[in-house]
Amino acid sequence: MIERRTLSKTDLGALVADLLAAGASVVAPIRFVDQGRAHIEYGPVRSPDEMVLDGPQPRRSLKEVVLPPTEVLFRWRQSKSGVGIEEVPTSFQETVVVGARPCDAAALEILDRVMGWDFRDELWFGRRQATAILALECTRCDDSCFCTAVGLSPAGTRGADWFLTPVEGGYEVDVLTPKGEALLERHKDRCPEMAGPTTRRVAGLEQKVRANLDVRPDAIRAWLETHFDDALWKRAALRCHGCSACAFVCPTCHCFDIVDEPDGIDRGARRRNWDACQTALFTLHASGYNPRKDQAARLRQRLLHKFSIYPSRFGEVLCTGCGRCVRVCPAGTDLVAILAEIGRATAEQGDAR
Repeated sequence: MIERRTLSKTDLGALVADLLAAGASVVAPIRFVDQGRAHIEYGPVRSPDEMVLDGPQPRRSLKEVVLPPTEVLFRWRQSKSGVGIEEVPTSFQETVVVGARPCDAAALEILDRVMGWDFRDELWFGRRQATAILALECTRCDDSCFCTAVGLSPAGTRGADWFLTPVEGGYEVDVLTPKGEALLERHKDRCPEMAGPTTRRVAGLEQKVRANLDVRPDAIRAWLETHFDDALWKRAALRCHGCSACAFVCPTCHCFDIVDEPDGIDRGARRRNWDACQTALFTLHASGYNPRKDQAARLRQRLLHKFSIYPSRFGEVLCTGCGRCVRVCPAGTDLVAILAEIGRATAEQGDAR
């Protein structure tokens, strides 16, 4: 059962201060300045005053809180008697994410499927267990947002432990999970019970997002599975640089490489590093053969994985419609436009039948 509370802006600041004083890590959207340009990113806060909860969507996704760009899997040391292995911890510092966007909160739950599939990724689930997600309803969008097309919403609560709805002077809080209940139990003085009726979420923003892209995931999947050699792939890939910026900002892309790196003559570490299917080296064989020899094949793979392969294995789309891939692409590749074209093609096929 959902428990509803209220949280003033003052009490939210006090809650963050309490968490920091207790030794927890607090992650929230904060302002960064890079080469003279300011932007919003998720990052650790040292003070509640650093949080920017009413700003635009953070430029990068939340996934790196749980899946860092690089991490040590184990360390090794060689001696005359053999090779010794030093395991890394699989339990982590308590982390509370304040102000996660609904598309980012949902992404972590979507990725739980693959991370616990044929092998349980202890580092992923160790961080997941240690992390509470306080998601925040979106109050703005742009032309690249399309969460409604993949079954989500600017007010979607999936993946959240608490869900914050902005109201005058603060937030309404929906406590959604046992982890959220445990957090509330420790901080009830900051979150009093609601004294009056709830303020329900308005549908205006959701309608605006829906206008950006109105096509069903099952229609996209059906088209993808019957158009492997369609001319769309070469046409759309003409501008693609294969830089993988789209994958690195995506909240659900999770490909990685594993390398052994020496830290000295007799020691080293096995590390996991982010990788992406959009680079030519990703599928290059030692023989020199590459099954995805051009960018058209690599772009096709990206869409097939998200809208056909992952759904066939795990029953849901590997995309949350955050739009980051569109915003970050240096060449202007527009996933929303590509999916809209596929949607029009499926509609025309339906009309022809």
